[in-house]
Amino acid sequence: MDTQQLKAFVTVARLGSFSQAGEHLYLTQPAISKRIVKLEQQLNVRLFDRIGRHVNLTDAGFVLLPKAQHILATLDDTSRELSNLSGRVEGHLRIATSHHIGLHRLPPYLREYQQRYPKVKLDIQFAESEIIYQGLLEGLWEIGIITLSPQPHQQLQQQLLWQDDMHFVCAPNHPLATVKSVSLKSLGHYPALLSKPGTFTRELLNQRFDQADIELRVATSTNNLDTLRMLVSTGMGWSLLPHTLLNEDITTITTDSSTIVRHLGCVRHTQRSLSNAAQQLMSLLQTQATY
Repeated sequence: MDTQQLKAFVTVARLGSFSQAGEHLYLTQPAISKRIVKLEQQLNVRLFDRIGRHVNLTDAGFVLLPKAQHILATLDDTSRELSNLSGRVEGHLRIATSHHIGLHRLPPYLREYQQRYPKVKLDIQFAESEIIYQGLLEGLWEIGIITLSPQPHQQLQQQLLWQDDMHFVCAPNHPLATVKSVSLKSLGHYPALLSKPGTFTRELLNQRFDQADIELRVATSTNNLDTLRMLVSTGMGWSLLPHTLLNEDITTITTDSSTIVRHLGCVRHTQRSLSNAAQQLMSLLQTQATY
């Protein structure tokens, strides 16, 4: 059993696909399949049930998965601790971020980081904050730069970098656009275009409306905030968007409710050692980012 086989197994288990695992690990699908077959032969058990295009863990696979994740995490930690002894800032740095932060917050910091540390090879994965949060628990990335969870996990450390003031918005021709002050109850009468249920941003909005005992009329939900802004501009409904997305195509709705604020920042696993490269990126963000 070698680490490359375990890495292929964990990646297939996480993505539920041999082809996607191959893309993630920069390998062909046959190469991934070959590693899984070798691992199954060594352990003398089937790890996946392959039915059509669906790939599911067997009972043996479920037993192996947390142990394989622990082995890979321990090896990564050991490698980082030994590398850190040199004091050099170089090597491979795996981080993850949400699309919104990656597009609207990170670029200037990443440019400065690459200028300071040209020997660091950044591997940046883009995903929803909630998926990254779970991936950090599984040890997939050193740090995540995401919307912070309102209810943080005890094994994850959250560092606040930015505060996003969220605004109720609609199209300029929407009935609410010309109202001087709109109540939450009035908002509830119109279709809403929102982030999907279960997301940290949606949780903040749901809490506000639940507290007021008002039911939301959700017409469309998507986790891409730029897509929501586009849909709002067509007049399909109102939404809740960060100030970084406000433009002339949409109008801010003044409400009788206090501003909803979401927190953005760095998240890391408390039991994982950070490489010098990760420590310097976090230091750069903490020094220059503002609330």
